[in-house]
Amino acid sequence: MKLGPYFKEIILYFAEHKRPKTHYMYQQIKYIITQAKVLLSKFFDRYDGKLPYLITVGVAVLVVIGGINLFVELTENLHTEVLATYDSAITDYVVSFRSPFLTQYFVAVTHIGDVYGYLAALIICISLFLLVFKNWKFVLQLGVVMVLALSSNVILKKVINRSRPEIEHLVTVETLSYPSGHAMTAMAFYGFLIYLFYRFDINKLLKYGVILLLTILIISIGISRIYLGVHFPSDVVGGFIAGFIWVVFCALIFNLFRVFRYDPET
Repeated sequence: MKLGPYFKEIILYFAEHKRPKTHYMYQQIKYIITQAKVLLSKFFDRYDGKLPYLITVGVAVLVVIGGINLFVELTENLHTEVLATYDSAITDYVVSFRSPFLTQYFVAVTHIGDVYGYLAALIICISLFLLVFKNWKFVLQLGVVMVLALSSNVILKKVINRSRPEIEHLVTVETLSYPSGHAMTAMAFYGFLIYLFYRFDINKLLKYGVILLLTILIISIGISRIYLGVHFPSDVVGGFIAGFIWVVFCALIFNLFRVFRYDPET
């Protein structure tokens, strides 16, 4: 029995009956893609000059919303056994490294995150911004970020009302625990400084060197609070999140002011 003629008939059948449907589907897909391209081209033509602003604002808003959600989730889980287990394990691990040298280092670092430390840092920044960059706006912006971080930290501590860890404290503390004021203000103050230095048109080696040092300082201040026994790790994480939210939010607002000032039609 010869199967050749039967295969030929089957091929001809699919060629006649299936091709039109495939061709029709192809035409539909092509039409949808074409219409999408037309709509997108109109959008980009209309907002061509504003598109970078829209993208930046969109990303910043998403980061702020995501940060707030993360902070709320962490706060809601403060009294769960899972978080308590992680806090205890991380604290025990960090405290296990206590030594005279590290204690001196972390005490010094934590003092940098105190009131007098920030006053000294602010005086240095004022001198730098006014004498070198000749721009008082950076001083004002840094002051606004600091005030927002400090005031919101006081409010959050009172509302959440979390007690300090019940282990040995290597430094004296008087306020409540969550979120860590040192971690929050360090992230807000030095984090915003990182943002400013990233924007400065200066030598790249100097720029990234300063950014690296400030990053190490922020992390060190956070770890110091756990090492010295005055904060749970979750306090520090919560402080970092809250401080970072202020950095992104303030950077967004300051840039929007700048955009609308120089380009009112935006």
